[in-house]
Amino acid sequence: MAEIILFHHAQGLTEGITAFADALRAAGHEVTVPDMYDGHTFETLEEGLEYADEVGFGTVIKRGQDAVEDAPGEVVYIGFSLGVMPAQALAQTRAGARGAVFFHSCVPPTAFADEWPAGLPVQVHAMEDDELFVEEGDLDAARELVKVAGAELFLYDGEDHLFADSSLEEYDEEAAALALERVLAFLATLDAR
Repeated sequence: MAEIILFHHAQGLTEGITAFADALRAAGHEVTVPDMYDGHTFETLEEGLEYADEVGFGTVIKRGQDAVEDAPGEVVYIGFSLGVMPAQALAQTRAGARGAVFFHSCVPPTAFADEWPAGLPVQVHAMEDDELFVEEGDLDAARELVKVAGAELFLYDGEDHLFADSSLEEYDEEAAALALERVLAFLATLDAR
């Protein structure tokens, strides 16, 4: 069993994020999902990003980090798109990280520290033709993470950004089910350590 902190994407703490957390709970894991948007959710990614811009991306990330102050030391951080920022920052800088899983986004391994923590396992999940992931440098960052940290990079057929959120139109049931299966297998390897 893993203690997991799961950070939502730019559309907020949607029903799909809650459903993903519930699937992890059903597998026996403890999951905390901080609401970095104070209850706000948005119909479109653009509206959610506008809100994050108004509040300040730094403020949103800090809200995520502040929400885990009292969390136990050994945690797996999971982030969806915008939520990858606090997940990756905490995985790289907070003592006791057991692993990290990034959906739909990835930033360079040196974004929050000089290097990726030695031995910290990580997965990255995205669609291979997702313009946001490919054209904004996330794919390059993920490939760098493969080189320096041995990350597992999973690219799924398609172009949708938030494919793993069951409450959104871009949800891809087949890809999301495979991604969940891979995350559960990843968590099982951490339990075996």
